[in-house]
Amino acid sequence: MNTPRPEYPRPHFDRSARWLNLNGEWEFAREPDQFGQTIVVPFPWEHPDSGVVAHWLPRAWYRRRIERPADWAGERTILHFGAVHHHATVWVNGAVAVAHSGGYLPFEADITDLLDGTGAGELVVQVDAPTDKRFIPHGKQRSTPADDYDGCAFTPSSGIWQTVWLEPRPAEHISQLDLRPTEMLDGIEVTMTGPSPVRLEIPGVVVREYDVWPGTVMLPIAEPRLWTVDNPHVYDVIVTAGEDTVRGYTGLRKVEWQGSNLLLNGVPTYVRGVLDQGFWPTGGHTAPSDEALRRDLELARAAGFNLVRKHIKLEDPRWLYWADRLGMLVWAEPPSTGRFTAEAVAAFEEVAAGMVARDGNHPSIVIWGAYNEEWGLDWDVPGDPAKQDAVRRACRILKDADPTRPIVDNSGWAHVETDLVDWHYYDENVGSWAAIVDRLINTEDGSFPVRLGPDFVAEKAIAAPGFDGTGKVQLNGEYGGGSTSVERGWHLRWQTQELRRHPRNAGYIYTELYDIEHETVGIYTYDRRTKDLGGVIPSDVHAETVLIVDIIPQAPGRDLVLDGNSASIPVRVSHTGPEPLLGTLNWSAGSAPVEAKPFTVTDPVEITVTEPGRLHLWITDTSGTAVARTFVDITPVDTSN
Repeated sequence: MNTPRPEYPRPHFDRSARWLNLNGEWEFAREPDQFGQTIVVPFPWEHPDSGVVAHWLPRAWYRRRIERPADWAGERTILHFGAVHHHATVWVNGAVAVAHSGGYLPFEADITDLLDGTGAGELVVQVDAPTDKRFIPHGKQRSTPADDYDGCAFTPSSGIWQTVWLEPRPAEHISQLDLRPTEMLDGIEVTMTGPSPVRLEIPGVVVREYDVWPGTVMLPIAEPRLWTVDNPHVYDVIVTAGEDTVRGYTGLRKVEWQGSNLLLNGVPTYVRGVLDQGFWPTGGHTAPSDEALRRDLELARAAGFNLVRKHIKLEDPRWLYWADRLGMLVWAEPPSTGRFTAEAVAAFEEVAAGMVARDGNHPSIVIWGAYNEEWGLDWDVPGDPAKQDAVRRACRILKDADPTRPIVDNSGWAHVETDLVDWHYYDENVGSWAAIVDRLINTEDGSFPVRLGPDFVAEKAIAAPGFDGTGKVQLNGEYGGGSTSVERGWHLRWQTQELRRHPRNAGYIYTELYDIEHETVGIYTYDRRTKDLGGVIPSDVHAETVLIVDIIPQAPGRDLVLDGNSASIPVRVSHTGPEPLLGTLNWSAGSAPVEAKPFTVTDPVEITVTEPGRLHLWITDTSGTAVARTFVDITPVDTSN
């Protein structure tokens, strides 16, 4: 068979000149030494791409032969695992090479001395994947006993779910490479751990050599090109330390958070975000191909989004690579636990710190998240100082590791110590949605109803006791409504315009990019096909410039009921581009000039309608290009009764 996932798996710490991919068919056993099946690595054993499809299997074994290439004989042979859920014990020729707990972070083992005289050996991996996942980081993987959030959890992804590979390296080698843009965006700060002498090169830009490595240096860039969403330029950095060489990369960009906005390179940037949970129909946590990872980002861009919130999952580094290359902003966050214990908190903090260590070089990441909706905190942050301390500690772990990006401490509810104040609000009633959104954004009343079960609605607060969010950047962290695709499209159109109505709001995260199993709330289907959203085009809803129609709509297909001979519809413009917009508002019976300043909402233009039907509205700029579109479905009064 062709090797699945053949691409080099670690583009941010690249030794791809010499490596050996171990993906493919391995022997598989559900009991010790009972190897009667095969499994395709790196796909989780619950999912079809693995060839196994074993559910609620708490332990399994993998086995294969490995052989070091002959030209590696004078170097150390390193065995790498991208990620294994949840606890892995690895043997080579019967000797333990490494044991590792935690299903989302990479680990490695120097197996040189465990191989036989020909450089070969038998590789065995035992994986323990507890069916009770409540006390370990696992995100949206379903647990039994169930998590409190089981209703929005999915089929687990157990076992080896990222690439396994071998690499040669010298005994004295580079073990750390952190790349960060300088404060003035005129160079790259390089922190490296490894032997001396050291040679640093940005190809075609600069070379520096050091007989003794000082630990951190700055590589100047004379004519810097910044990393932006529209022009995501990255700089390769080649580091040679002693006899070892590693290639990394990063981009020159700066994230600031002040007033009402996030700023990217000093430019206010409105967050048009989408939730992406990182699941695939036949592979669970594992994408079928590198192209599938890229395609998800392209689909998000096609729908009008400029940011993806990768929800409670440390994604395959190749996804972040494509975000860097394509210019998609990323909100990254670790997988959640399900219950609050000292051990669960410690495991969560370990993966949060590991997230920054693994992914900090990626310029696409502009927000670090910690907890989500008090998951793993028993939904009781406001009432328990110990849980408030856990949130505060997680925030500080992230901040200490990387002070250059804003932190969200507990996304959605009960903020304790945070850079960004976000809130999650779901509501099927467009009238109450609009009213509560207005209150949350524009008043100090930070409470709102949250449906935690079919018959259980809790009143939640944005702030935990003692937290003051005054002056902090505020944005919506999750929203969406509707049960059918047509209803989803209708709520998408009207709810998003309410978020755009308020200049104090810095952006939003729509739930979500695609359906997953029973959760059919995506813009796309689970297999990434386009949905019929009742005529709504997502890229119009999530454009830089949008139209706000000042009515409270009635229902899908019946936005406005024409009660009489005519009605007046006020239409406003929300524009979040860097420059003022001069253009024309058009509709079937007329037009009107509009002028929209950045990050403002215009006064209304009054449009008179006299006939039922679909009223199309659009703005053209001075070149005649349409830059905003929406519509209003108008129906006559029903007089049949």
